[in-house]
Amino acid sequence: MELSSSLEDYLEAIYNVIKVKTAARATDIAKKLNVANSSVTNALQILVKRGLVNHAPYDIITLTPEGRKTAKQIAWKHEVFRDFFITVLAIDSDTANKCACSIEHIIPDEVVERFIQYLDFERQCEYGGKRWVEGSGFKRNAGINENGQCEVCKEKQGKDARS
Repeated sequence: MELSSSLEDYLEAIYNVIKVKTAARATDIAKKLNVANSSVTNALQILVKRGLVNHAPYDIITLTPEGRKTAKQIAWKHEVFRDFFITVLAIDSDTANKCACSIEHIIPDEVVERFIQYLDFERQCEYGGKRWVEGSGFKRNAGINENGQCEVCKEKQGKDARS
């Protein structure tokens, strides 16, 4: 079932509000997305018809099991991209959130998995990988060998084994 970017944003907002408050109201969603209450009402009607949320007028909003699964997937993508933008590209948090919100709707899960693998690679050690150096761009901290280890870690691992 395809959802528009806008409906995905509503579903993600509902998911995030529920994580904090255990249930959501239309006014919570309107405030979180900075939209009118009538926009929330229209989106809720569509999400109810698609079986993703439970909602009656003036009542709380809850996610159906399918809605929770879908919303969790959207939120997961958002966090992966936000983390990538902050950790790898050294982008400020507000910009990273805005960019993540835009990109999360168009990138397939298999590509997100590659981003995760790259983030894991970046976190392997404090010496390897690339880092953004203001005014200079990306700089490699150390060489990476054919096994994906930086040369510093390889040397350190060798020393530890000999100790």
